[in-house]
Amino acid sequence: MSQTVFVLEDDADISRLVQYQLERAGFIAKPYAAIGSIVQDAERSRPALFLLDIMVPGGDGMDLCRRLRQHPTLSGVPVIFLTARASENDRVHGLELGADDYITKPFGTRELVARVRAVLRRFEPSEAPGPLSIVKIEEIEIDGSAMQLRVKGELVPTTATEFRLLDYLARHPARVFSRDQLLDAVWGDARFVTPRSVDVYVRRIREKVEADPETPRYLKTMRGAGYRFEIPKSREAQ
Repeated sequence: MSQTVFVLEDDADISRLVQYQLERAGFIAKPYAAIGSIVQDAERSRPALFLLDIMVPGGDGMDLCRRLRQHPTLSGVPVIFLTARASENDRVHGLELGADDYITKPFGTRELVARVRAVLRRFEPSEAPGPLSIVKIEEIEIDGSAMQLRVKGELVPTTATEFRLLDYLARHPARVFSRDQLLDAVWGDARFVTPRSVDVYVRRIREKVEADPETPRYLKTMRGAGYRFEIPKSREAQ
């Protein structure tokens, strides 16, 4: 079944180009020139991915991303920014809001389709079935098959990238990973991210699993080396 991509782009020529390339690649592209009814339409028919320009009439793509990440049913849908705003600060801000990729204009059409596919692949659940796919550490439960995170028994929404990064670190406790190693393991060939971007994702994960994100118990920074997931000595992983 073809996956639907909602495309927010006010430039008609770019919108037609993106729509053509996505449909040529087997997707269904639904274009929007303004924010308007995009959230309401997504509530009625959930897309596989949002592809958002930032500067559009009647709103801001980053504000829309923030709304989507706070939405009860749309928070898990991947978001890619496609924008002319190319500074590192803009890129990092987009990732902090919960975007899964950030593509700058001008862009190559083959690269665009490849990165859409790469993001969607990261949203595919693990094939590992049964209880072995679940990691429990104190009040944290990570279900790799369902791609769900629970903290104190409550379901905590995450993006696919956040989940995969946490899942990877938690399944290799006490091991220190450099930022480059995490890029290879979690992002693969989607190398839009930089070491600074990895720090952004780690900070977002801490806000979801740590009682005090400023003094983390689990996700530790190893200065000059990278990050590791630490199981507190007071208890063992179940």
